[in-house]
Amino acid sequence: MSSTMDDATLPDHVDRRGFLNGDWRPHTTKSPVTEIASVLVQVRPECMDSAARAIAAMPGTQIYSRDARGKLVAVIEAPNTGTIGTILNSISLLPDVLSAALVFHGTDED
Repeated sequence: MSSTMDDATLPDHVDRRGFLNGDWRPHTTKSPVTEIASVLVQVRPECMDSAARAIAAMPGTQIYSRDARGKLVAVIEAPNTGTIGTILNSISLLPDVLSAALVFHGTDED
Protein backbone atom coordinates (compact mmCIF):
# COMPACT_ATOMS: atom_id res chain seq x y z
CA MET A 1 0.00 0.00 0.00
CA SER A 2 1.22 3.47 -0.83
CA SER A 3 2.47 5.56 2.08
CA THR A 4 0.45 8.54 0.79
CA MET A 5 -2.86 6.70 1.21
CA ASP A 6 -4.66 7.15 4.52
CA ASP A 7 -5.97 3.76 5.73
CA ALA A 8 -8.86 5.41 7.58
CA THR A 9 -10.43 6.53 4.28
CA LEU A 10 -10.57 3.05 2.76
CA PRO A 11 -13.78 1.02 3.08
CA ASP A 12 -13.68 -2.01 5.40
CA HIS A 13 -15.30 -4.33 2.87
CA VAL A 14 -15.93 -4.03 -0.86
CA ASP A 15 -18.27 -6.35 -2.70
CA ARG A 16 -18.12 -7.01 -6.44
CA ARG A 17 -20.52 -4.20 -7.35
CA GLY A 18 -18.65 -1.78 -5.12
CA PHE A 19 -15.36 -2.74 -6.72
CA LEU A 20 -16.76 -2.19 -10.22
CA ASN A 21 -18.14 1.20 -9.16
CA GLY A 22 -14.76 2.28 -7.79
CA ASP A 23 -15.65 2.03 -4.08
CA TRP A 24 -12.24 0.46 -3.37
CA ARG A 25 -10.63 3.89 -3.84
CA PRO A 26 -10.11 6.22 -0.89
CA HIS A 27 -13.27 8.23 -0.21
CA THR A 28 -13.15 11.97 -0.62
CA THR A 29 -15.69 14.58 0.38
CA LYS A 30 -16.76 15.17 -3.23
CA SER A 31 -16.80 12.65 -6.03
CA PRO A 32 -14.74 13.84 -9.01
CA VAL A 33 -17.10 12.03 -11.40
CA THR A 34 -20.80 12.51 -12.06
CA GLU A 35 -22.73 9.98 -14.11
CA ILE A 36 -25.41 11.49 -16.35
CA ALA A 37 -28.13 9.50 -18.09
CA SER A 38 -31.29 10.20 -20.03
CA VAL A 39 -34.20 7.81 -20.00
CA LEU A 40 -37.14 7.62 -22.39
CA VAL A 41 -40.22 6.75 -20.35
CA GLN A 42 -43.51 5.67 -21.91
CA VAL A 43 -46.48 6.19 -19.58
CA ARG A 44 -50.24 6.02 -19.88
CA PRO A 45 -51.14 9.45 -21.35
CA GLU A 46 -53.93 10.01 -18.82
CA CYS A 47 -51.45 9.43 -15.96
CA MET A 48 -48.56 11.50 -17.29
CA ASP A 49 -48.68 14.19 -14.60
CA SER A 50 -48.62 11.77 -11.68
CA ALA A 51 -45.85 9.69 -13.28
CA ALA A 52 -43.80 12.83 -13.99
CA ARG A 53 -44.18 13.97 -10.35
CA ALA A 54 -43.11 10.52 -9.07
CA ILE A 55 -40.02 10.51 -11.30
CA ALA A 56 -39.07 14.10 -10.44
CA ALA A 57 -39.32 13.24 -6.73
CA MET A 58 -36.48 10.70 -7.07
CA PRO A 59 -33.07 12.07 -6.00
CA GLY A 60 -30.96 13.46 -8.83
CA THR A 61 -33.80 13.11 -11.35
CA GLN A 62 -35.70 15.69 -13.36
CA ILE A 63 -38.15 15.66 -16.24
CA TYR A 64 -36.53 17.29 -19.26
CA SER A 65 -39.32 16.94 -21.81
CA ARG A 66 -42.80 15.49 -22.29
CA ASP A 67 -45.07 14.56 -25.17
CA ALA A 68 -48.88 14.47 -25.11
CA ARG A 69 -48.83 10.83 -26.24
CA GLY A 70 -47.29 9.74 -22.92
CA LYS A 71 -43.56 10.05 -23.55
CA LEU A 72 -41.28 11.60 -20.93
CA VAL A 73 -37.56 12.24 -21.07
CA ALA A 74 -35.99 11.99 -17.62
CA VAL A 75 -32.43 13.10 -16.84
CA ILE A 76 -30.55 11.41 -14.01
CA GLU A 77 -27.38 12.67 -12.32
CA ALA A 78 -25.73 10.26 -9.91
CA PRO A 79 -22.33 9.57 -8.32
CA ASN A 80 -22.00 6.11 -9.91
CA THR A 81 -23.49 3.74 -12.47
CA GLY A 82 -25.10 1.57 -9.78
CA THR A 83 -27.25 4.49 -8.70
CA ILE A 84 -28.24 5.14 -12.31
CA GLY A 85 -29.35 1.51 -12.61
CA THR A 86 -31.27 1.63 -9.33
CA ILE A 87 -33.16 4.77 -10.37
CA LEU A 88 -33.87 3.33 -13.83
CA ASN A 89 -35.34 0.20 -12.21
CA SER A 90 -37.39 2.33 -9.82
CA ILE A 91 -38.81 4.33 -12.73
CA SER A 92 -39.71 1.18 -14.66
CA LEU A 93 -41.58 -0.21 -11.62
CA LEU A 94 -43.85 2.82 -11.19
CA PRO A 95 -47.52 1.84 -11.61
CA ASP A 96 -48.32 3.91 -14.73
CA VAL A 97 -45.00 3.38 -16.52
CA LEU A 98 -45.21 1.08 -19.52
CA SER A 99 -41.48 1.13 -20.32
CA ALA A 100 -38.28 2.94 -19.37
CA ALA A 101 -35.28 2.77 -21.69
CA LEU A 102 -31.80 4.18 -21.18
CA VAL A 103 -31.00 6.26 -24.28
CA PHE A 104 -27.83 8.06 -23.16
CA HIS A 105 -25.20 7.59 -20.52
CA GLY A 106 -22.11 9.71 -20.04
CA THR A 107 -19.53 10.62 -17.43
CA ASP A 108 -18.73 14.20 -16.44
CA GLU A 109 -15.40 14.61 -14.70
CA ASP A 110 -14.75 17.71 -12.59
